[in-house]
Amino acid sequence: MSELVLVFTLDGRRAALPTDFVHSVVELDGVTPIPHAPRFVMGLSALRSHSLTVIDAAAALGIVSRPVEVEGARAAIVELAGHRYALIVDAIDDVAATISDPVAVPGDIGAGWQRASVGLVETDRGPALLLSLEALLAGPEPLAA
Repeated sequence: MSELVLVFTLDGRRAALPTDFVHSVVELDGVTPIPHAPRFVMGLSALRSHSLTVIDAAAALGIVSRPVEVEGARAAIVELAGHRYALIVDAIDDVAATISDPVAVPGDIGAGWQRASVGLVETDRGPALLLSLEALLAGPEPLAA
């Protein structure tokens, strides 16, 4: 099964999302914070008359100990269920074709990665963790009370 994926780096790991969800890659101009939003929701931005919810992808996986610069950051614009999001990642590589089906990820990759990962895929740019956009946008699992 071959599909196109957007390959990017997040917390030192190569990850990918199916291009079916990806509209474009842009530089963000400005982000307006949202009071009382979850920590992984950085705020709102606008792009070509569309409102975007800006998501810190690492924080959505539960990785919170890193500074994130939003102004001028490159973001993947994705859409799920009619809503558009700007995903902030460390670096965006390119679009690649998968050359394998997802397989189970060997070893312990961390709870957030495990929750959002569909599996490990081989691409023509190297191996990558294929992520579920829906699981990523759901944010980190809540802490037990």
